[in-house]
Order: sequence, then structure tokens, then C-alpha cells
Amino acid sequence: MQNERLERIRDEWLEEATIREMQQKMVKGEVTAEELTVMYLSRISEFGRNVNAVLEVNPDALQIARQLDYERQVKGMRSPLHGIPVLLKDNMDTGDKMHTSCGALALADHYAAADAFLVKKLREAGAVILGKTNMTEWANFMSDKMTNGYSSRGGQVKSPYGQFDCGGSSSGAAVAVAANLAAASVGTETTGSIIEPAVQNSLVGIKPTVGAISRTGVIPLSMTQDIPGPLARTVEDALLLFREMVGEDPSDPVTSLSGAWEGQDWEACLDPDALKGARIGVARNIFENEADSEVQDLFDRKLEVLKACGAEIIDDIDLGVMEDDLGYDVLMHEFKVAVNAYLGRTPASNPVRTLSDVIEFNNRHPEETLKFGQNMLEQSDRTSGTLTERAYLEALERNRHLSSELALERAFREHDITALVFPQSHGLSFGAAAGYPGVAVQAGKTEEGEPFGIAFYGRAFAEPLLIGFAYAFEQREQGRVKPPNE
Repeated sequence: MQNERLERIRDEWLEEATIREMQQKMVKGEVTAEELTVMYLSRISEFGRNVNAVLEVNPDALQIARQLDYERQVKGMRSPLHGIPVLLKDNMDTGDKMHTSCGALALADHYAAADAFLVKKLREAGAVILGKTNMTEWANFMSDKMTNGYSSRGGQVKSPYGQFDCGGSSSGAAVAVAANLAAASVGTETTGSIIEPAVQNSLVGIKPTVGAISRTGVIPLSMTQDIPGPLARTVEDALLLFREMVGEDPSDPVTSLSGAWEGQDWEACLDPDALKGARIGVARNIFENEADSEVQDLFDRKLEVLKACGAEIIDDIDLGVMEDDLGYDVLMHEFKVAVNAYLGRTPASNPVRTLSDVIEFNNRHPEETLKFGQNMLEQSDRTSGTLTERAYLEALERNRHLSSELALERAFREHDITALVFPQSHGLSFGAAAGYPGVAVQAGKTEEGEPFGIAFYGRAFAEPLLIGFAYAFEQREQGRVKPPNE
């Protein structure tokens, strides 16, 4: 009878359920965290193979959920995430029975010694860490020929919407939530890896300001651009996850800047009138030669929705820079340093200690690991690993100047705008290089059924404004598209 009850509950409301709805049912005693966890595990076993988004599940998830149910009865609720099953991208350390591999076979047997700082905060908030998600191997920095969502450890992540790009590199984290395999997930972005999978899977994605959330315990790509952030089916769900991860970590000094939000009323971001009077900029020259006519037509329709929400659209802004002007020199130099530092601190039982060890492992197992080659790993490994090269220092200074001062800050200042808005994943490189935030929100689909979304970008620590804009748009547009039947 218990199984029949859970199947009925799952079929009636679990699909597309929000965190608030789950929490309300737990408060009323209509469902428990343990039952929620069982139902999501059931969905993973039943539908997970169709999308290949979940690498492994947490063997302790049910016991953790049961303990949280008991705690709710005895002490009450820790936070809105109490008992909510959440998935993590496979580059986040968990000091438990799960591996942390960044999608690489070279790290398939690696167990982290402790939780990443953000994982610790999620556990403290009462979230149930449900499992790890597949991802583009080494955060899409292994080969310039690799497809989004592929890893040698997990294989290919597949879009639940059909033969479409699943986005990278937080592809599994996004696809799993889109396919209702968890309430929400945490991904990471260096250049587009939250924004792109969000819009490709009809989700909300928050790419925070660098400094908002700790990177300690996250397998890195870049010291200057990496940032974790939430992926969810609604703006409110993404906000609930985001607010619990924000905070200062002494091991990641830049997070001290998050003190700018001390006393922030995050609930106030959920304002359906947030766009009233907002001046939103559009830089068409960034995407007009790349986006097809259907995407541009869809975007123009969404601009009308923004106007209906009370926003003023400032069109045809020239940022003075194109995305291709930024390049990858900064990442190419930082990757070796960052990865070597991470691997060098892993437990002594891990034989893979350096980027050179990773490359050597792959060369010994070419059939399993080198489907797309590893030219980017090799190119990065040829750098000095000291960050003293003139090419690196000039690229770092150039990228930050071009993206921040010349493009974004000048646009905000000269046009008196609060944010920029772009269709799909266009324009994301500026915020990535500058370390500025972006919020993607779903906005319907193309005629072929591919999800479509827009993304707002603002100044550093403008997340409260951007989340508000996304929420106001979401409430009017209701653009979330469920995947076709599994």
C-alpha cells in the first residue's frame, strides 16, 4: 500500500512541483522528506537513463531525509530547504560515500576528504544531497572538439526535449531538474555553464557575481571566473537555493565582498512589479549575425513582454566589444595552476596529483578517455604554471578592461540602464570575464520544440535586481516548458 500511495502522490503532483509546494505538504504532514527522496530516486531509476544526467546517487540520502523528518518534528524547520532533495554537479566535493570526478575517468575513484564549503552550507540548511550529475568533462576545457554534456566517466547527457544541445558544462545538473529528477541543482560557470544549460532546458539559472558563493572544494577551471550557482524550474526555487549558499568563506577571500548583502531581504526580490520603471538595454550587434531569424523574432516578442511589465527598452546599444575579442588565454593559463592546486591537496590515496598525471592517464586509456582528444589539457599543461607569463598578465588585464570598463560599465553609465538583456546564451562572455552576475529565465520554445530563454546581466552584486526582473517576467510570461512525455 505504501508503494501505491507514493506512486499516486508522485503522479499527482511531484512533477513540476516547486520547493514551496513540497515544503507546504511536509508542514501539513501530507508527505515526508524521506518519501520525497524515495519518489525522486524512483524517477531517476525509471527515467534517468533516457537523459543520462545523474552519475550516481547518495547512498545515505534516505537516512539523511529520515533524520531531517525527525528533526522537523522535534525542533522545527531549519530553512525553506529542509528536507528538499538537491543534486550537485560532479565537480563539487562531498565528504561522504560519493565520488568527485569532474566527469573524468582519471578521477573516477576519487573520494573527497570533506564537503565543499557550499555543500556544507546546503547541508546546514537541511537540504538532502541526492546525488551527483554528469557534466562536460573538465568543465568543457578538455578538448575544443568535445560536445556539450559528454564525459568519459558518464557518457553523453541528452536533452529531454529532443535532438537539441543540452548546454554545457552543467548539462547534467540542468537536464536532471528539467526532467524532474530533483527539486533543484547546483552547477558552476566559468563562461556560460549555468546560463547556457538553463536556457537550453527551460530553467532559471543564477550565475552569481564572483565573490557571492565560495569556490572552496570545487574542482576549478579559473581562479578569476569560476562561480557556483543554482538551476531550478522557477525563480523562487533558484532564489531559495542561492540565498543559502551565499556567505563569506575565509578560504576564498573574495567572498568577503558578499558582506554587501548583509541584511538583504531576499523575499523582496519576488516582486511582480520589479520591472516597472527599469531601463533595460539591448546590444543587438552582439547577436544579430549569429542568432537565426526565429530566435530574433522570439526575442523581440519577449521585449514586448518586458515593456508590458513596465520596463523601458533602450535598444541598439553598442558595447564597443565583441565576445570573440575576449579569447581564452586567461583560462588556458589559470587552468593548470588551479587544477594542480586542487589535485595536490586531495588525499594521498589519489594517484592523480597534477594535470600532467591526468594527461598521462588518458594516454594510457585512449579508447575510454580520448574520444574527442585532449588538446586543451595539453595546451594548458605547456604553460609554466606560475602565472608569470606576459601573455597571461596582458590577457587578464585586457579581458577585465574590455568586459567591465569598456563594455558593461560604460553601457550602464552612458545609457543610464540597470541591466542588459540577451536571447539564449548570447552576450554571456562579458559578465563571465568581468565576474558580473546574470540570471537566465525561461521564455517558451521554438517551433521545433527547442527551449528558449532570455538572460539579464548587471553590475557586480546586482543579483537582487536581476532576480526581481526575472521574477516579474516569469510571472507574466509563464514560459516554463515541460519536456515531452519520457
